[in-house]
Amino acid sequence: MTSPRSVAILGSTGSIGTQALDVVSRNSDRFRVTALSAGSNIDLVAEQAVAFDVDLVAVAGGTAEQVAEAIAAHAARAGRAAYRPQIVVGDEAAVTAAGSGADVVLNGITGAIGLRPTLAALAQGSVLALANKESLIVGGPLVKAAAKPGQIVPVDSEHSAIAQSLRGGRAEEVRRLVVTASGGPFRGRSRESLREVTPDQALAHPNFSMGRVITTNSATLVNKGLEVIEAHLLFDIPFDRIDVVVHPQQLIHSMVEFVDGSTIAQAGPPRMLVPIALGLSWPERLADVDVPVDWTRAQTWEFEPLDDEAFPAVRLARQVGEAAGTYPAVYNAANEVAVDAFHEGRIGFLDIVDTIDRVVADHADHANALHGGIESATLSVEDVLRADRWAREQARTVLGLPHAHQTDEPLTDAEGALHR
Repeated sequence: MTSPRSVAILGSTGSIGTQALDVVSRNSDRFRVTALSAGSNIDLVAEQAVAFDVDLVAVAGGTAEQVAEAIAAHAARAGRAAYRPQIVVGDEAAVTAAGSGADVVLNGITGAIGLRPTLAALAQGSVLALANKESLIVGGPLVKAAAKPGQIVPVDSEHSAIAQSLRGGRAEEVRRLVVTASGGPFRGRSRESLREVTPDQALAHPNFSMGRVITTNSATLVNKGLEVIEAHLLFDIPFDRIDVVVHPQQLIHSMVEFVDGSTIAQAGPPRMLVPIALGLSWPERLADVDVPVDWTRAQTWEFEPLDDEAFPAVRLARQVGEAAGTYPAVYNAANEVAVDAFHEGRIGFLDIVDTIDRVVADHADHANALHGGIESATLSVEDVLRADRWAREQARTVLGLPHAHQTDEPLTDAEGALHR
């Protein structure tokens, strides 16, 4: 009998992490959780650690004493007072968990701070189940150079769908990728009508329950722009062969069109259980992960073109992806600052993408001043960090916000570390 795969889950208290633990609990003969990483939800990660008997608990916020006390309390209630896992706290906690040598590392962290854990998992030879799209996007060449063939398994539902559909043909037979989008809560609305959108309205996603950043990104379609860049990097398909189509029901998660005119689509409920399970078990499938589509029930599926005028984030992402280098890091960092400002009531909804556009344009002048317009072909982590910090400060300048401390390094900062 094959021994269970060891699994490290980064962002264990967030949406992706909690669903992953649900999959593991229903397949305990297939997986053993050896490490958990969380941001600041000490009580929940302690409860998870006891329930899954993990070896390593890594927490970005709080102290080792607080984590130990929470674990001891949950262990006592479970009748396991002797349970004592290794505890790591601080900004590098997730990196430690990622590099712990698990067979599979599920990176469910939100934001660019997932880059170092992604690289740590790849360096250890672990299979990387990647839900943290930002780490691939901002560190594209770095991540691709670090990954062996087949070492990265996408967990985003769209990219999981593409990976599944690609099993139906050879790489040279692919004509284009079709990434589907729900259209978010504002599908069909004009740009002008979005001017007075509130944060609560932006968080009312029609299909998924996600964290604040990802849900807002779905409303602006920045998330879809990031996914286009991710698809390009994962599958080596040029941007002019990656389309986005609005599919409100989100039952088809994405499609692959082949040269003979055939299109293979992956369909399933608008939930993350199947992509998460495949991330853990790839290339095998687990039984009864989710309820399939009921094909006996009458239903209508819609497909619409993307409105680039009302939602210019995807068009801008294509330009950023083509520019490559540190441009994707700038796009992502400017967005994170703008999303926070929007939810703090400092700016309007339309200002989010307008700010990204302005910062990306300013980066062209910035890069020209630094490098004569040519970005280094050998991108380093330091280059990405520097571009990330610059973009955050530039976004604050554009928005008239207070500036962060000189030592602020968002890619290692614990703040915002988990799906919320």
